[in-house]
Amino acid sequence: GDSSVALQAQEEIIEMKDVFSVKLKRRRFAGQKKGGTLLGITIFKCLNKEENKLTDCAIHLNNLSEDHCQSWFRHLKEILNGFQNRPKSLKVFVNPSSHKREATHIYYEKVAPLFKLADIKTDVTVTEYEGHALSVLKECELQAFDGVICVGGDGSVSEVAHGLLLRAQIDAGKDTDYVSKPVRAPVPLGVIPAGTTNILAHTLYGIKHAVTATLHIVLGHIQAVDVCTFSTPSKLLRFGFSAMFGFGARTLALAEEHRWMPSSQRKDFAFIKALADLRPEECELSFLPLQILQEDSHEKDRKKKERTKKGSKDQWQKIQGHFLNVSIMAIPCLCSMAPRGLAPNTSLNNGSMALIVVQNTSRKEFIKHLKRYTSVKNQFNFPFVETYTVREVKVQPRLKSGPDAKENVCLNAEGNYPWNIDGDLMKEASEVHVRVHPQLIDLYGVNTDDLESSQVTCNCI
Repeated sequence: GDSSVALQAQEEIIEMKDVFSVKLKRRRFAGQKKGGTLLGITIFKCLNKEENKLTDCAIHLNNLSEDHCQSWFRHLKEILNGFQNRPKSLKVFVNPSSHKREATHIYYEKVAPLFKLADIKTDVTVTEYEGHALSVLKECELQAFDGVICVGGDGSVSEVAHGLLLRAQIDAGKDTDYVSKPVRAPVPLGVIPAGTTNILAHTLYGIKHAVTATLHIVLGHIQAVDVCTFSTPSKLLRFGFSAMFGFGARTLALAEEHRWMPSSQRKDFAFIKALADLRPEECELSFLPLQILQEDSHEKDRKKKERTKKGSKDQWQKIQGHFLNVSIMAIPCLCSMAPRGLAPNTSLNNGSMALIVVQNTSRKEFIKHLKRYTSVKNQFNFPFVETYTVREVKVQPRLKSGPDAKENVCLNAEGNYPWNIDGDLMKEASEVHVRVHPQLIDLYGVNTDDLESSQVTCNCI
């Protein structure tokens, strides 16, 4: 610049782990697509605006030297390409029917521009029917992608996660009717929230915000997450993260029966109707508790040898009774209506599930329990609520007979009981066996804090 003008320089530090794109900055005339007068380079970085909320910002570094700018541009691109978890190619599923039918708008207006800016290639499928994403995942060449993205609500995400893991079993030559030891998903899954509750997105990001989710994806923030298998004695039903039997499932079943209603009205109606018809289900719960004793390695080895000598097996426990709701969750399940989570005592990858059993009680007391989810108070501090930390659960409904048969309110016309698995309705007549499988899938969203840290110091005028 003009040496006669005194300029005050202020130093700013840019962490390269927060940078997701660098571009040469040029001035172009209207209609001009290439070339133009070089002005410098622009660095695009991720900014922590509020707690959990991320946004993008641009930092312009002015310099008219073509050689100087090209040198910096190449060097910065080299650093960015060195971050291993950052995707270069993504398979994207968009559910246009999610919530208020805003998923398509969210993707093309908020998400796609950031992917383009980060030089990420995308292959987009706009789903046309339930199960569309699953059928595509069974056939597509997953090795061509670094990750799979779902733009939609909990049901859409559940379908894509199930499809990814099912594809992994097929590729590994596993029997998909009975999966005792499943193999991991081949690529990470990204979740762009565009549904009503968005439980998985809230759990991953702490907020429902499409830009936050997108920036976690482009920056390659990956976290291994536990997944459950839901099976009957004869077949695998689903890979998933959480399930409810009883009140939670019946509410979803009622909502699905009234699909002609607007989304918010349908859910409110179903909730009130399920409360009005509140009745317990008689069932037997068998579960394998997680041994969480802190033992040193020598003690563990000694006990393992003793168990081997005695031929002892893990001890299953059973409880039988009338239950209003049974929840089985491998993740905390945060949402706007439950800021602490539906299962706040579990985590994303501790290799266990929370089993939450609500025994029969009055409607008034049950409503008190439900209201606690919206506050910071302990929603389990009731005499009729029991919680367990488990590895496996078997739920066996007991069908009433005789004069009490009319109280089988959970059953549909085919004699099946509804289950709410990650916001998807499933109906089964027999026992459901739930197992947790540690760190079975990688999800974009949680910064593991082990990303390489590089810095660039620049003088901003």
